[in-house]
Amino acid sequence: MRWMRFRIRTTTEAEDILVSSMQDIGLYGAQIEDHVPLTAAEKEQMFVDILPEGPEDDGTAVLSFFVEETEDGRLVIDGEETTPDQVKAAIEEKIAELRSYQEPGTPDVIGDGTVTIEETEDVDWINNWKQYFHQFRIDDILVIPSWETPEEDQKADGLVFHIDPGTAFGTGMHETTQLCIRQIRKYLTDSTRILDVGTGSGILAILSLMLGADSAVGTDLDPCAIPAVEQNLASNHVDPARFKVILGNLIDDPKVQEEVGTGYDIVVANILAGVLVPLTPQAAKCLKPGGVFITSGIIEGKEESVAQAMQQAGLTVIGIYEQGEWRCVVGQAAD
Repeated sequence: MRWMRFRIRTTTEAEDILVSSMQDIGLYGAQIEDHVPLTAAEKEQMFVDILPEGPEDDGTAVLSFFVEETEDGRLVIDGEETTPDQVKAAIEEKIAELRSYQEPGTPDVIGDGTVTIEETEDVDWINNWKQYFHQFRIDDILVIPSWETPEEDQKADGLVFHIDPGTAFGTGMHETTQLCIRQIRKYLTDSTRILDVGTGSGILAILSLMLGADSAVGTDLDPCAIPAVEQNLASNHVDPARFKVILGNLIDDPKVQEEVGTGYDIVVANILAGVLVPLTPQAAKCLKPGGVFITSGIIEGKEESVAQAMQQAGLTVIGIYEQGEWRCVVGQAAD
């Protein structure tokens, strides 16, 4: 499958109006490239753990609009056949129209306004992220992409965890994942039953099994979790019978709650503070006496709300840990 990509060089100020205006000519949705730093709230909602730090914001932006080619190389927009040059001309006409609305003598909000055309394939979008994901360590654990092979001396240094997160889940590089893993290791024994809420690609649960846990259950809302977990179990030679994945919402789905059950030594959830708060009462019910609830995905300043939710659910907060601007709150059920 091939796509024509129409790129507009503009400014961050004009992003919204351009995205909206392109809908008039049949271009819907845009890839936005700029250097605007994420706010704390945005980081909490959609943290990404595979991208390097970018340059400082200079006010410029690039918008990309994609049109799928037919098998014989034609372009069709809103049911009408067109050509790349015709689409480019329509974009340039729309940009000129927007500029005509600006008051004389005022700064040009659109900026450069140059339109370029490229041809691309799905494979670029699916695999380009891999260039940012390289092996790294969490203490003595070497986390390595499934497409890389560790050196012999690296294998001797400690546990090697192979991961292929695919395009749907994180790689484990994010601080919140590392915070969880360090806390799990404090409480894990060879008889541990662990529940990983929002398991994703299964990083936390599979690592727990490799570190000696007896069994794991994971829940997730995304059906992509099942093949991702299966891939990572196979890559690390972990018996899939030790890890059960359940699709659904533990917070309010009685069927999921029943299937998950109770009696867990560890419940871990690396999600968001806004989800952790309503999740906590149900997570507490899943714990055995003395079990621990390990939470992360909490941006600085939100840890108290999670701690308060734990206390209201009858758990004792036994630690709040930090790494960068992220927090991990651990609670324990009464013996």
